[in-house]
Amino acid sequence: MARRKRTTNRYKAKTRLRLPDLEQSKNAALNSLAAASSQESYEHAIDEFIGWYCSEPRLAFNRGVVRRYRFFLEQKNLAPSTINVRLAAVRRLAHEAADTGLLSPELAAGIGRVRGAKRLGVRIGNWLTVDQSRTLLAELRMDSLRSKT
Repeated sequence: MARRKRTTNRYKAKTRLRLPDLEQSKNAALNSLAAASSQESYEHAIDEFIGWYCSEPRLAFNRGVVRRYRFFLEQKNLAPSTINVRLAAVRRLAHEAADTGLLSPELAAGIGRVRGAKRLGVRIGNWLTVDQSRTLLAELRMDSLRSKT
């Protein structure tokens, strides 16, 4: 008697996410954030990424694509901090897609390893040390209007 081959109906994670998948992951990512300002910032960043991602022909959602997106953001001459916030939102999107089974954990980990934009330069100005700031605050006269501002 011939043996039947056992088949398993395991759900296979995708490499290309469609708009409904991205929207589901976006909602999960936004719901995982506590602060309303973070939700607003991430929503804007994720919407911009989805618009870019869907405009490109048949891209797989992987590390290479996120690196291309970073290059796209750099070409727009955005500040490194802006680029890094947007990449953090894309990383969160990938993490949530992996948690819901839409994306393989390996692809999400690869996306998580995409480096952010380098911040060049140094903070300019004369900065007070802790002791200098304590001395300054101790010397303030609270009866004058100038000290209160």
